[in-house]
Amino acid sequence: MPPSPSRDEGTSRPPLLEIVIPAHNEERRLPGGLLQLCAKLARLPFPTAVIVVDNASTDRTADIVRDWPRGPVPVRLIRCPVPGKGAAVRAGLLGTSAPFAGFVDADMATDLDALDVAFGQLLSGERVVIGSRAHRDSHVENRHSRIRELGAFGFRALAGALVRGVSDTQCGFKFFDGVLAREVAARLRTPGFAFDVELLARCVREGSAVVEIPVRWHDMPGSRFSPARHTFGIVLELGRIWLRLRARPRAAAPPSWEAPLDPVGYP
Repeated sequence: MPPSPSRDEGTSRPPLLEIVIPAHNEERRLPGGLLQLCAKLARLPFPTAVIVVDNASTDRTADIVRDWPRGPVPVRLIRCPVPGKGAAVRAGLLGTSAPFAGFVDADMATDLDALDVAFGQLLSGERVVIGSRAHRDSHVENRHSRIRELGAFGFRALAGALVRGVSDTQCGFKFFDGVLAREVAARLRTPGFAFDVELLARCVREGSAVVEIPVRWHDMPGSRFSPARHTFGIVLELGRIWLRLRARPRAAAPPSWEAPLDPVGYP
């Protein structure tokens, strides 16, 4: 059962931390993920909130969020019709207002104990804290095929040229200073799988170091990524990111979406 309602709900302080969950057709995994996340956040000694972004789902994803019982951790729904995980995360981050914000995957593949470390780093003054499966102290349970592992190696090499010094750009566990998250999300233009690379690269361009922390990560069933179908599009997306990061910014021009080269956008 979801956490029981709090007597103080509705009169509590604004959240100090808001967490975004991008969700595309997640009716099976979302209830369990929300239950885990809300239970973890309810134990923290400060107010928190969750935002679920329904990313063009055709199942009951939105209904699950709308029907979620009230409790000590508010859960609200944002709709994002643009396909792709990057588009969903962008919409979610722009919907936050808390001093600190971040996002996690609906499957909760990253153990939520890492939240304590991430938030401690943010309170100490760091502005970008991300989970890293490549950290020497991480514990990773990986059941990916050999082909997918080779593809991941190639992707990391290309991403490393855009975000130097970051060993794992794709772990779905990232937290930020809220102001920075909203400023960078407003300029994010990559709707698909490679959006993390642009997001982190723009944070670095703003002068913020990226702190990687160890995580316990479990490979969860249900991945939509296919090396055969998505590799070419992802390489093109990385090329687009490289070009737009080199381009001189235009102050009056709002960011516009490009057609997703990776229409799935969910690992």
